[in-house]
This record gives sequence, structure tokens and C-alpha cells, in this order.
Amino acid sequence: MSILTAKKYTTIIIGQYLILFFDICVNSFGSFTRQHPINLLVLYVIQDFCLIVALTVLLAGLIQLLYIRFRMTLVVCILYLVLSIILHTWHITLHWTNPLTHNWTKGFHAIFAVHRIVAVFYYYFYKRAALKIADPKLYEGSSWVEKQLNLL
Repeated sequence: MSILTAKKYTTIIIGQYLILFFDICVNSFGSFTRQHPINLLVLYVIQDFCLIVALTVLLAGLIQLLYIRFRMTLVVCILYLVLSIILHTWHITLHWTNPLTHNWTKGFHAIFAVHRIVAVFYYYFYKRAALKIADPKLYEGSSWVEKQLNLL
């Protein structure tokens, strides 16, 4: 493997980990900006945009081969993205007029809990997929790729 190829895979991994780290930070510390709803809205929009970018990276390359190898990861990513958008919309709706009041409904509490549980699975599958995507076997013309394509 050449130095340029190694740098490309390293860049992919670092980019994916930065997106993952940003997502964890927003989930952990986003409520601290609750007193300024516009800042929270901007954070949520950036987080959702990063989730979409991360999902498109998983869809790059050999689509059918990636779908077979990362089917569960794609399902978890899409589920996490949908739950994030629902949670962010509901949170902004609840706290836009009175940002410092604690008015969590039972439904919001349930979505929040489900979102955090799915987040754990998302982080696990996403990290695993990022490491596998950076594997040069997916990109180099080799007998391994030909064998995988023949199995399809």
C-alpha cells in the first residue's frame, strides 16, 4: 500500500471519528445551551447534517457490497438519524418560548430514552463500519473484491 493510499484511509478514519466525537459532545453537553434556544437549534442542525454526511460516507463505493457488509449499520444509522430529528424538533418545540422551564412530557421522556439507547448501538456500529471502510481491500483491485462481487 502506498503512502498516499494510507493517508487517504487515515483521513477517512479521522473524519469519521471527528463526526462521531461531535455527535457525542452535542448529546452530552447540548442541554447546557438550553438558555439560548437559537444556539441549540444551530447545534442540532449541525449535528443532523453531520449524521447525514456520515451516512453518505457509508453509501460510497461499491453500493451493493457495502449494503451486504454493513446492512445492520445502515439500519441503525437511519434509525438514529430519524430519532435524532424527532428528538431535536420536539425539544426545540418544548423549550423555544420558555427555555429554562423543565417541561418534559412522558412522550418526550420516552423518545429521549430510546434515542440514547439507540445512540449506544449507533456509536458501536458506526465505529466498526468506519474501521472496515478504511480497509484497503474494499478499494484495491484484488482477487478478494472480485470474489465478493462474484458472490453477489
